[in-house]
Amino acid sequence: MSVQGFRDIDFCPYSLTKSLLEHTVIDMVSDKKKRRRIEIILALCIILSVIIGVVLGRTLSEIRNMDIRADLQNYEPALPSQILDRNGNLITELFSDEKREIVPVDELPKHLLYALLSREDQYFYEHNGMSWKHFMRSLYNIVAGNYFSGFSTLTMQVAGAHYADRTEITVTRKIKEVWYAYQIEKALTKNEILGIYINEVYFGHGTYGVESASQFYFGHSAREITLAEAAILVIQLASPALYSPINHPDTARARQIDVLDAMVELGYCSREEADSSFTEYWENFDYSRSNIASAYIGNDSLAPYFSEYVRLELNDMLYGAVDVNKDGYIVHTTLDLDIQSSAQKIMDRAYREINQKYQDYSDERYNTVNEEYVNLVDLLSLTFNIGDIRVTGAKQKSIATNTYYEEINPTLNMLSSLFGLGELNSATVTGYNKDKTRKSKETVEGALITLENNTGRILAMIGGSDFETKQYNRAIDATVQPGSCIKPLYYSAAISSRKFTTATRLYDGPVVFYDESGNPYEPLNFLGNWSGSVRLRYALATSMNVPSIQVLEGIGFDAAIERISRMTGLYDKRNDEVLFPRGFPLGLGVTALAPINMARAFATFPNQGKEVEPIAIISVEDRQGNIVLEPEKERLREKQKNNGEDQIMTPQEAYIMTDMLQSTVEYGTLANRRRYVGGFDGMPMAGKTGTTQNWQDAWTVGFSPYYTTAVWFGFDTPGTSLGRGLTGATAAGPYWALYMKEIHTDLERIEFPEPDSGLIRTRVCSVSGLLPTNDCDEGTVEELFLVGTEPRQTCDIHKFEKERDQELLQRLQDNLLIEDVPLNAFDVPQLELPDFLIEFDNGNSDSNPAGDNGDYNPLLD
Repeated sequence: MSVQGFRDIDFCPYSLTKSLLEHTVIDMVSDKKKRRRIEIILALCIILSVIIGVVLGRTLSEIRNMDIRADLQNYEPALPSQILDRNGNLITELFSDEKREIVPVDELPKHLLYALLSREDQYFYEHNGMSWKHFMRSLYNIVAGNYFSGFSTLTMQVAGAHYADRTEITVTRKIKEVWYAYQIEKALTKNEILGIYINEVYFGHGTYGVESASQFYFGHSAREITLAEAAILVIQLASPALYSPINHPDTARARQIDVLDAMVELGYCSREEADSSFTEYWENFDYSRSNIASAYIGNDSLAPYFSEYVRLELNDMLYGAVDVNKDGYIVHTTLDLDIQSSAQKIMDRAYREINQKYQDYSDERYNTVNEEYVNLVDLLSLTFNIGDIRVTGAKQKSIATNTYYEEINPTLNMLSSLFGLGELNSATVTGYNKDKTRKSKETVEGALITLENNTGRILAMIGGSDFETKQYNRAIDATVQPGSCIKPLYYSAAISSRKFTTATRLYDGPVVFYDESGNPYEPLNFLGNWSGSVRLRYALATSMNVPSIQVLEGIGFDAAIERISRMTGLYDKRNDEVLFPRGFPLGLGVTALAPINMARAFATFPNQGKEVEPIAIISVEDRQGNIVLEPEKERLREKQKNNGEDQIMTPQEAYIMTDMLQSTVEYGTLANRRRYVGGFDGMPMAGKTGTTQNWQDAWTVGFSPYYTTAVWFGFDTPGTSLGRGLTGATAAGPYWALYMKEIHTDLERIEFPEPDSGLIRTRVCSVSGLLPTNDCDEGTVEELFLVGTEPRQTCDIHKFEKERDQELLQRLQDNLLIEDVPLNAFDVPQLELPDFLIEFDNGNSDSNPAGDNGDYNPLLD
């Protein structure tokens, strides 16, 4: 009896078993070993027949009066999932149906259906709901110990989605799927089944159904999908977390080739068609697309970037049998909506004010060029007949360009859609893309993220100025240079090495450093200001470059990279020399990190040296209130098993770093920001600012005993300068200070936890960092040391200077026969910076990743 016969007869387990054995056993028996396996299969089939009989009876009673066609056509998702903040307040609800668009199967390209069938169900048009060939092959592979292979057909997947709980891994569930698959096959045509499947299935990145997926991945309807695009879509059905072309293009490419090869082998397309489509797809692929990209748009979330981050986390944790958009989960997260509200308010203000300052700066540059140089350049152009340099009309051209993008292009797009003018529509789409690129170079973006120090809980997340326009979460994915914010990370390694202390004397002046290959590197300070002999604490607080490179040279690149990679959560990439170059520019922030990396790194200090792993989800409940996930508890259990492996530095070393970073707020590059907000009302604060080459990025990362916050401003398109007036201290610093003051208003004033032992405070000379003597007339300071690293040697600098000056004075008197020369005759007057520079950063310097070329002169952090 053929499989086709099952369409017209009652289901009979015994007949089924007999028929299967007649068609499969004979060909498989060739030796004793195979006979033994066949006997096992026979036994399993008999047992399976009994189970099928029992379950079938129950299932028949359940569906006796069921109208399969009506049931499937009237099916609606049950419940949205809710995302709650840590206090139980609703952040948003996750829906999927709003993103699904139904497309009739007969309107879809044949090669899309072929790609689906070649990947998921090659015998779809031959079986009656279940492929017995696949079933026997799967059973044989399990018994033979080869590998585990599933046998679900498309119809079974539809049946499972509608009539079974796919979270159950049981024989009962599988039998239900088989039975309902047969009922569906009787009630619906093959194309109707295919239409239900392809319009409901999840394709990753928040897309459900082939039309939504095609619009998201390729920017056009599924009706226009190419052969290579079809292959990309169907591999998402296996695992969008693994095969997403956005997140993992290399893996997606490999699986795409498998699908195309299968289609060629099955005769669905020619080799030439497959190769041509494949080449065209990857030649036009956008590798720069954000890996947070999602169809989750137009939502009313109170924290859209965080909500999308949670959605992606859930998809990774629950992928397979569930749908977070319709299965009614309650997701308890770490976000605090009160803190998030403060972050949103202050960042919205920052976007307005910083962009206005940038625009004023750009207008000033443009006017200067237009007024002072345009006429001269045009004169040279006309005199020497050099047409390429002529700039007359540039301003008018700029105005015309803006008018076209902002007024004319939208009108043309509307007309093209109204009258079906395809070529005009293509032109307007090109115009939108060019305008998007132009704005990415002219709009200052920013990000903010706040972590709870001792738990890593994400309390606030701002990923950009406009989630609806661009779902690029800069708090997570903006890999930009951190500038001088990198310095505390390897300074901590210097403290741990015991080679350096808070009072180590460093030299701030012109120095040429040579790397392992003998290449010279000469960092510069702003305006060429040098301070001479300085203590390590002062060098960090005021962000001096040359002393910092001396620290890096003193500990070595290996120790620095080891510490930086661990603190930023990138330890598995520590050998990546592109990310962590083994050169002196590393010490001034020439690497690529996101705000979340910098926040977790700085949170290590107030967390007493323990690693801080950001976490967004506390627990997840299903619709019945059962806990299905507890990521936070699982992480705590893992840490308890690690026996202290999360201790990056000792609590004593971490406290010294915290103490030094408080000096940045007291008298360093954040001192003016503290005064700007009127102080922090007794709450201790610590932090660091950073500005990158050519003023491209502005950072402030800092912490209290409670929270750590990283704030970044810059451009999505690299290479654009914020301008000399927008630095880490002047752009990011004020808003970091405003925000940190506001979110600590109602918190108890506490101090950073100081270890009970292992530290010692010692008074040292403010110049040399050694034990003071009566000659130390420039004062003394109390410094903090690890026990055993405090200075034992007394200061002899001032005594030497006095003896030197006295000897020089005596020589001058002897040579000039002058009886009296004042002792201050050899004092060198100190130059003072202009007031506007003092306002920026108290006369401190910032990073100079440009090395010895002198191009890099940002204002102080």
